Amino acid sequence: MFGMDLTLLGFIVLAAASAGAVAYALLFNSLAEEKKAERRLETIRNAETDRNLARDARDRAAEAAKRRKSIQESLNDLDAKQKDRDRYIHRPPLKVQLRQAGVEMSMRRFYVYSGVCGLSLALFALLAGAPLLAALGALLAGTFGVPRWFVAFLRKRRIKAFLEEFPNALDIIVRAVKSGLPLNDAVRMIASESNEPVRTEFRRLVEAQHVGLPMADAALRMAETMPCAEANFFGIVIQIQSQAGGNLSEALGNLSRVLRERKKMKAKVQALSMEAKASAAIIGALPVVVAFLVFLTTPGYIMPLFTTSVGHLILGVSAIWMSIGIFMMRQMINFEV
Repeated sequence: MFGMDLTLLGFIVLAAASAGAVAYALLFNSLAEEKKAERRLETIRNAETDRNLARDARDRAAEAAKRRKSIQESLNDLDAKQKDRDRYIHRPPLKVQLRQAGVEMSMRRFYVYSGVCGLSLALFALLAGAPLLAALGALLAGTFGVPRWFVAFLRKRRIKAFLEEFPNALDIIVRAVKSGLPLNDAVRMIASESNEPVRTEFRRLVEAQHVGLPMADAALRMAETMPCAEANFFGIVIQIQSQAGGNLSEALGNLSRVLRERKKMKAKVQALSMEAKASAAIIGALPVVVAFLVFLTTPGYIMPLFTTSVGHLILGVSAIWMSIGIFMMRQMINFEV
């Protein structure tokens, strides 16, 4: 009985093993295909993820390249506009110089005043007993020299007054923008409450906006009526911020700090160059002072310079050489910051 149970048990075990072997043999291909399918799906999912990552990377690279291209185009455009505006800073036409000097005058009236000035100086020279050639020189100097010199003097003084007040105006704009006011309202506030000539320049910005000109273009045009690097910096900052975005208050704050540092540097350079300027002034004035002292002490000794043709020639050559020397000394002590 016990032997039959063992035989039956062995038969059951062998039958079960045979059935498992048959089932494994029948299901092996399907299991292998299923594993291959799972591996393919995993490969496809990984490939899809890699494609998504690569596509995102390409999109980010394309966006960055597009942004760089936009900024580069803006800078190139600004550079081209800057080259066009350089002539308004270095060699502007006379009509533009009048606007930059703050003189509201037509060209016709300016020419009339120039002629009157030239005739007045020529008449004064003739009444003082000067020869006809000297009177002709006074006429030319009064017509073409003195009026333009006066316009250049007014222009330089107006630029200096603008540079004194401009950093304060920028600080007001920065505080207004930080407090939540739009840039246009801050510019209007400067145009109504700031000191001259900053008030006039910002009023031109407001008027340009009223006729439809964007703020960036109006700010770039400021250098045409205020020929200084600081006004040009302001226009470039507004132009770049309007096209590329960014923190406007921080950019204007940095610009204000740069302008104040430039002002300090100019004052430092002027203080360091005062000794050279004083020496140049003394050397340039020394011949005139010595000639005047000789005229006071012994007029007969120096009068042949003014009464003879040889003296006139000597005076002319001396004036030319003195002018060349003064020009060279001015170039040596004229520092640009």
